Amino acid sequence: MQRVGRLGTEALRFREMRTREQVLDSLENCFRGLGANWFLVTGVPMPGRPVEPLVLRRNWGASLGDEAIDGEDAILLDGLACRRAKIVEAGTGDLVERSAICRSAASAGAQAFISVPIEAFHPFQALVVAATDTRLDLPRMVLMALEYLCEEAFRQLLALGAIDGERPGDLSGRERRVVALSALGKTASDIAEALAISQRTVHAHLQNASDKLRARNKTQTVVEALRYGQITL
Repeated sequence: MQRVGRLGTEALRFREMRTREQVLDSLENCFRGLGANWFLVTGVPMPGRPVEPLVLRRNWGASLGDEAIDGEDAILLDGLACRRAKIVEAGTGDLVERSAICRSAASAGAQAFISVPIEAFHPFQALVVAATDTRLDLPRMVLMALEYLCEEAFRQLLALGAIDGERPGDLSGRERRVVALSALGKTASDIAEALAISQRTVHAHLQNASDKLRARNKTQTVVEALRYGQITL
């Protein structure tokens, strides 16, 4: 419980900080206090978009070097699917093996990974990943405190203008509205009437959304829009 209280106190301190580096330094120090030796803070890119412009802090050691991070790295996609803080032990399951980010740290001795998705600022999505050279057994309360800590850090980064709440490739407002109505089972005719546009325009918005999300059909467009935080139900 003391650890939860300390993390909560640190989360409140973000509101007093006035620079991006102060926020990121404090956030990193909190994870260092849990034993982390590797630390990464990054936005999660839209499909087919590079992740590097969204990376905020990358202290991942020489093992990853200057190698560009794949925007579809398994640890990033797992964060989109899980949407809750979690611990992944090296050698259990295949997530670490499928993730170049995790493999690079594991090759340097990392034993456990902490993944904290940030989903509170739609459509922007981000992930904090840390790794330790010892095994971890953090109670769920501590993981929840880490979720709050990271959310407050990003809230302050957004307030400072240190990050942009929009990502390259995000759907436009009208595209989101059309996809959201499609997700509710509305036909093109229904959507056209609701938005006072033509059915041709509805289909154009759906096609644009499909292209941005690299989806093959309307169903996959809806699924990917939900996964990448473009719409909510």
